[in-house]
Amino acid sequence: MKFKAVASSILLAFCCSGFAMAKLSHVVILATGGTIAGSAPSDTQTVGYKAGAVGIDTLINAVPAIKNVAQVDGEQVANIGSNEITSDVILKLSNRVNELLARDDVDGVVITHGTDTLDETPYFLNLTVKSNKPVVFTAAMRPSTAISADGPMNLLEAVTLAADKNAAGRGVTVVLNDRIGAARFVTKTNATTIDTFKAPEQGYLGVFVGGKPQFETRSDKINTLRSVFDVRSLKKLPQVVIIYGYQDDPEYMWDAAIANHADGIIYVGTGAGSVSKRSRAGIEKAEKKGIIVVRTSRTGSGVVPEDSSQPGLVGDSLNPAKARILLMTALTETRDPKLIQQYFHQY
Repeated sequence: MKFKAVASSILLAFCCSGFAMAKLSHVVILATGGTIAGSAPSDTQTVGYKAGAVGIDTLINAVPAIKNVAQVDGEQVANIGSNEITSDVILKLSNRVNELLARDDVDGVVITHGTDTLDETPYFLNLTVKSNKPVVFTAAMRPSTAISADGPMNLLEAVTLAADKNAAGRGVTVVLNDRIGAARFVTKTNATTIDTFKAPEQGYLGVFVGGKPQFETRSDKINTLRSVFDVRSLKKLPQVVIIYGYQDDPEYMWDAAIANHADGIIYVGTGAGSVSKRSRAGIEKAEKKGIIVVRTSRTGSGVVPEDSSQPGLVGDSLNPAKARILLMTALTETRDPKLIQQYFHQY
């Protein structure tokens, strides 16, 4: 009897050890809608579909292989196209991600999102998440009902990345079409194609090969746990608007922004962020009202240089949408132009 008891104890210990070794990471998927949750009457319809028609449980059940890479739970945070995402939604999302990652039993978070503003929300979380655990965004360019829908594979790869310990400490990432992009750099470059999300200047962080993530590089820009920004106690974000520069751009756009009490303005300048006489007058009026103005470029890439002959701050290499996110976030911390300019170079 004594021998049997010892043998049983050894067997139990072995089984428990094997279970511990086989235990999968716990990943929470937060769904916000978008094309990945879209539905259309026809399996050939890839435009004019209803975004956010499918719930998170349906998305997860459509990819049975997910259960082989992680223990997954799903939450529906919103169910809209990303063109309808507001600052209230991204603040809510950031706070929920921080709540989840503070738990010992959560190893990573995946967020499903529409593609239209996918360069904005991930960057906001890159600035405001207070954890080194993986936060991975994914999306789709074809609705879930389409032939060769890209959503299921993108979701599987996003969960795989969020469960991978090598993804920790790399900032918020975006996974589509087998590519791993940094939230700071990735942007939508084509209106309709599957391979639309790219980082034209800086490149990808890595790729998926045979279903596994392979990292090639990392971003030196400050993010997540090292970020000074903490929005967890905020109920509302500052109002920042974007004004586009072009031939004959009118001064009254600046008057409208001022009249509507904008806290900050992103100016999308021509070339390297150059400003017309009309917009220069608008910037001067805005700055007299204490509004922070940041110049960016409409070219789509490159760094806007600091130039004493031009008004306002500069957005470094951020596109206008990302510059708006950073200015909006920076204004929760300070209104000091010198410090805000420093943030644009560091983040």
